[in-house]
Amino acid sequence: MWLLAASVLLGALRAGSAQLILTGTDIVEKNDCNETVILPCYVTNLRENNENVMFVTWKKEKKVIFSFRGGTNEFYKDPSFLSAKLVSQADLTKGVASLMLSTAQATVGNYSCEVTESNREGETRMELRQSSGSWFLIVERAIIISLLCIVIILCAAQLIVIVLKCEMESQRRVCIIIPIVIFVAVAGVGTALFFQDGYTAQNQAGLGLIVVPAVILVPFQYFMFGIVFDSLPQTTLALIGLKILGYIIAVVGFALCVPACPPLHASVLIAGFAIMATASLLSLVYVVIMGSRMKDHPRPGKAVEEPLNELQSYVIRE
Repeated sequence: MWLLAASVLLGALRAGSAQLILTGTDIVEKNDCNETVILPCYVTNLRENNENVMFVTWKKEKKVIFSFRGGTNEFYKDPSFLSAKLVSQADLTKGVASLMLSTAQATVGNYSCEVTESNREGETRMELRQSSGSWFLIVERAIIISLLCIVIILCAAQLIVIVLKCEMESQRRVCIIIPIVIFVAVAGVGTALFFQDGYTAQNQAGLGLIVVPAVILVPFQYFMFGIVFDSLPQTTLALIGLKILGYIIAVVGFALCVPACPPLHASVLIAGFAIMATASLLSLVYVVIMGSRMKDHPRPGKAVEEPLNELQSYVIRE
């Protein structure tokens, strides 16, 4: 009886010693910000620590996508997973059998890692999922788009005030309105592309369509002040300079954000748009104040032009 129990116990110990213990993560998530994906696989009870007696196999849905035979240093890669490689072949003898894949080839699904050391083997499984990550945080995207809308609304309000307070030729109105309409249309397309989730060329192009064409708001501001004043006061030049500064900061922020995911300098881009919005608000206030004064006092150029026109018409009649 005792001999039978000892035999069973010894057999169990031998069976346990023939099993490699593999650890990893049950769920691995990938997002568009990552260029590569690492599927973790670690062996905790290697004995020989010899690459020549080790064999590693990675499968997806029970199909072999990668294998490595240490004795002959042979690799196998499925044509759909040519980017597959061991994270560190040198650390394989330390139990690191993790696999690295490009994000494009790391398709979602169930993966398994099998490791063999001499006559001992083990396996671990994991699921690769697509996370719902995005380039910018939704709060950052909302702030950028909101500031853009504020700038456009303030510029449109400024144009309306000037049209109501000052005489302007219809042709000149069209020349000013058309570029703004084009900018609004381009910014609208950019907003639709930028607000999508992910880090793709579409997101980058969308942000570019929001930031780069905003340069049109600088000459717009100059022409708006030029309608009100024959000679621009220092205040108007300062406001134009503030808008230029905001645009430059926004462009710098855009250049810093494009190659980074997640963007490390989103605050720079937001600061640039905030400065442009502030300049637009101050410009509108200034135009409203000057417009109220123009009810009783025409602009300097107009005060000189009207007597000259009257004198010229009088000479012609004579």
